[in-house]
Amino acid sequence: MTAPTISSQQVSDMMDELERYGQAHVLGFWDRLTHAEQVSLFAQLSSISLPELAALAVQQQTAVDYASLAARASSPPAVQADGRGAAWQVSEAVVRGQQALSAGQVACLIVAGGQGTRLGFDKPKGMFPIGPVSGRTLFQLFADRLIAIGQRYGKRIPVYLMTSPATHDQTVQYWEEHDWLGLDPQQVRIFCQGTMPAVDCETGKILMTSPAEIALSPDGHGGALGALRRSGCLDDAAGRGIRYLSYGQVDNPLTQLCEPSLLGHHIFSGSEMTTQVVRKRHPTEKVGNVVLADGRVQIIEYSDLPEDAARRTDDQGNLVLWAGNIAVHVFDIQFLQSMAHQAEALPFHRAIKAVPYVDADGQLRVPDKPNAIKFERFIFDLLPHAEHAFVVEGKREQVFAPVKNADDADADTPRLAKQAIVLLARDLLSTAGVAVAEGVQVEIQPQFALDVAETREKLSGVDLISSDRYFSV
Repeated sequence: MTAPTISSQQVSDMMDELERYGQAHVLGFWDRLTHAEQVSLFAQLSSISLPELAALAVQQQTAVDYASLAARASSPPAVQADGRGAAWQVSEAVVRGQQALSAGQVACLIVAGGQGTRLGFDKPKGMFPIGPVSGRTLFQLFADRLIAIGQRYGKRIPVYLMTSPATHDQTVQYWEEHDWLGLDPQQVRIFCQGTMPAVDCETGKILMTSPAEIALSPDGHGGALGALRRSGCLDDAAGRGIRYLSYGQVDNPLTQLCEPSLLGHHIFSGSEMTTQVVRKRHPTEKVGNVVLADGRVQIIEYSDLPEDAARRTDDQGNLVLWAGNIAVHVFDIQFLQSMAHQAEALPFHRAIKAVPYVDADGQLRVPDKPNAIKFERFIFDLLPHAEHAFVVEGKREQVFAPVKNADDADADTPRLAKQAIVLLARDLLSTAGVAVAEGVQVEIQPQFALDVAETREKLSGVDLISSDRYFSV
């Protein structure tokens, strides 16, 4: 294969544009770079919108009066975990969701751009072993569920898996080497989210991590919107007749992708974007607050929610702002297609971080305090754009056990997630009439059983599980 070439005119044009926006320093080491390094750096620069970056670098965070917003906020339109709040029955929602699955109208999006750094794991987080008995990885748990859903409803569920530049190659290699985790390769599309350069807090200049590398970071889970369009995944979904996209993040092994009742609630409510939530444990829990304000469902982050608003209760003494975001959604494909063509649909959020960089002499500097602005988009910023949005409460112990921190942390650890998986399996077995001895670890592969009826059928005649066991096909 012929190596890519860059003409002197291309370099000159690039330098002119960089100088126009005060970023010419990024080519300061150009003459020292190898040809391959020059090609790589030119490609990085070509992917950056310098006018957009210039505007973002000088723009201050939009001043939102969160105290006023919170004062206007109320509970969102929602069906609660016990079925209250909807004009239809949960059983009806289940049937409607099953119809959508049987008709091949449902696909899923798994966001998997994160590294396992905080877990002490030097690979993509999706490769982290989380099965309490099986040792299966997060990726495998998601694939197991999708295989089981596909088998039950007679349709292969298209899977759109979003990586980041840091995880993409390892993720693709992992899925290929593990035979696509039992899925048909034709139903899986792995695509990479975009990136944004980090800029110096004081000057707005692009930071370099080496003479040939810009300091780039993923553009947030909200980057899924643009990446789905650029990768052709939205067109692929439309071509397959997909109407609904089930969304989850790879670090929550309890995420119930393509869950019939959630799909049914979404469809019955006429929602364009439905969000699953859990009831907050206490008023100031560190989760995003899903609220209704100014006629729109939206999220107020816990850090922006005044304490008096967080503690506000209704006549029955219940929290008014009770709904905690867990990053589980259902989208209408048409809504995503519409929003993907609106460049400003999702704003960039600024985060001040410490980012290593090379100085004018090419020496790497590691700052001891935040020195850079990073830019991210969040998928939940789509909520206010939805003409109709809806909220569905899930029981925390059934839907939310994120894996974010190492086991020495107080919350969101692998140890706690494994406990949650075991408790779910024990509850399923108990409801099916099978006792589990105290201290015994059990885990159920979805292909073995998705629900109580299937569990009861598979374990007919079994009364007690007395040793650790992984129920699998």
